[in-house]
Amino acid sequence: MPALLALLAPFQFFNDHVLRVGRWIAVVCIALMVVFILIQVFFRYVLNNALPWPDEAARFMMLWMTGLIAPSAYRRGGFVAIDMIERALPVSINRLLTLALLALSLMVLLVAVQHGNKHITSGCLFKTSTLWLPFKFEFNVPLWPTNLDLTLCTRQNWTFGFEWGWQKMPRAVVFASLYVGVILLIVVNIELILRQVIALLGGSGRLRSFDDPNLQNSGG
Repeated sequence: MPALLALLAPFQFFNDHVLRVGRWIAVVCIALMVVFILIQVFFRYVLNNALPWPDEAARFMMLWMTGLIAPSAYRRGGFVAIDMIERALPVSINRLLTLALLALSLMVLLVAVQHGNKHITSGCLFKTSTLWLPFKFEFNVPLWPTNLDLTLCTRQNWTFGFEWGWQKMPRAVVFASLYVGVILLIVVNIELILRQVIALLGGSGRLRSFDDPNLQNSGG
């Protein structure tokens, strides 16, 4: 049990802090999305002169909001689910079923991150229609022990490049929203698996609630 709790700790720490930052960024994204939509409504229906960029900018913010808020929702059980069978089962069988579903979800997410990696790599070949950036940024960090890379616009290992100058935003920046979201979902999924294993071994009383990272230990 102490070994499992020690293994759980870094995942819990990462998710407590990184997902909190993600939630705040998601709030900013949804606020900007509303602003962009209102700007477009004003120009289209009041001035009869629709702008070319608000629609694409709003979609961009929506995707990043989704990628950053979905892991927090998953961690707290906020996804839509049919749980009648789980509620009807004994606690131990319920936890075994949940563990099996989490393992299945992890396999799906691992496949998704491979596809996301390919999209990020090829996404710099195409540009958005109306969105511009005042700089060019590319990087590549190998994700050991997998054969994947955390990358943007390059395949050269351990690359970090930054250059000022206006250019149309690569679609890889848009694709990166869901790629980042899937990576965060994987980290959350591993944490949830560890929590279920600890609970199955009788350690649910040593698992704290997700509602407040500063709360004392509570039931799993």
